[in-house]
Amino acid sequence: MIENSKNKSMEYATVLKIEEIAPSMMDLWIQSKSIAESTKPGQFLSIYCKDESRLLPRPISICEINQTIDGIRLIFRVVGKGTMEFSNLSAGDSIKVLGPIGNGFSLESKPALIIGGGVGIPPLLELSKRLKEKNITNEIRIVLGYRDNDLFLKEELEKYGEVFVATEDGSVGEKGTVMNVLENMMLNNDLIYSCGPKPMLRAVKNFAKERNIKAQISMEEKMACGIGACLACVCKTKEIDEHSNVHNKRVCVDGPVFYADEIEIDD
Repeated sequence: MIENSKNKSMEYATVLKIEEIAPSMMDLWIQSKSIAESTKPGQFLSIYCKDESRLLPRPISICEINQTIDGIRLIFRVVGKGTMEFSNLSAGDSIKVLGPIGNGFSLESKPALIIGGGVGIPPLLELSKRLKEKNITNEIRIVLGYRDNDLFLKEELEKYGEVFVATEDGSVGEKGTVMNVLENMMLNNDLIYSCGPKPMLRAVKNFAKERNIKAQISMEEKMACGIGACLACVCKTKEIDEHSNVHNKRVCVDGPVFYADEIEIDD
């Protein structure tokens, strides 16, 4: 069963630090005891802008938790006015957040193959850390896809498993995508965890189905409310959703993590 938390809350968190770790890629630590205590790997926060003209929150995946300092780490790419505002935060600032939201990964005691691409990589850090530190599995292999040689989080992920890299420009590792790496791997993994852009997730889903490997995938969809009311972030499913009475699930609250055989991924 995919892990869920019902303990989401709206509050003002304190910014602990923020820095740029790759071009347009920001590393933000905020402090919230309630969120740090209740977060599961794969969940996200909705972050609100101070500029009231931007009504809708921005969903950002939770990258890492440090319960010693009640810290929550968020890594995001600056792509618009909202994330630009967040990039200009400073230590000591307060920021309005809602969370943790959604279903996270279910931690299973099976050899794990973890696959991430682009901004889908950050939530895989807390996942890898918990799998390793809680001795849930002693075999973790991690395949990461980047555009170029800005390999954010690679060294941190290497603490928890064997890491393989693909870059679109071929500057590091395998030239191409994570699928190019997977095609050349000897597989003995029983479970895939994956997060990344939709084309990658579609390929991972097909890859897992062809090899009869169970897979959990974290969906990326544009969100509006972030609490399941607006139905802006639905994905197609095999089963009928009780909320909408159609073959859809809301990525924000029913996901973002699903078992791959539960959902359909459109082109």
